[in-house]
Amino acid sequence: MTEKEKKFLSDIVNSIDLIESFTKDLKSFKDYQKDLKTKGAVERHLGIIGEALNKFLKESEMNDLKNASQIISLRNRLIHSYDTVDDSIIWSILTRHLGPLKDEVKKKAE
Repeated sequence: MTEKEKKFLSDIVNSIDLIESFTKDLKSFKDYQKDLKTKGAVERHLGIIGEALNKFLKESEMNDLKNASQIISLRNRLIHSYDTVDDSIIWSILTRHLGPLKDEVKKKAE
């Protein structure tokens, strides 16, 4: 694996770590919806995850990450169609999908 590929994977894990730290004290979806600062930070780092994954896939021969196209599509929506972002979808990603993505990316980086 090239240094560039490692950097992209590291960027993904770092952004997930930051998202986890931003949201660790949130107890519910309503708490998330009310916290505009956290929502902005989460959306920013989800965008970074999508961009890093897109660059990783272009650089790498290993393009078997689960849900890669959906992650990149989310990034595009966050950046280009920000006014159509559904908080419930973001919350679902936070509570169900980030942990498995982090595990998958860490395994790939080994």
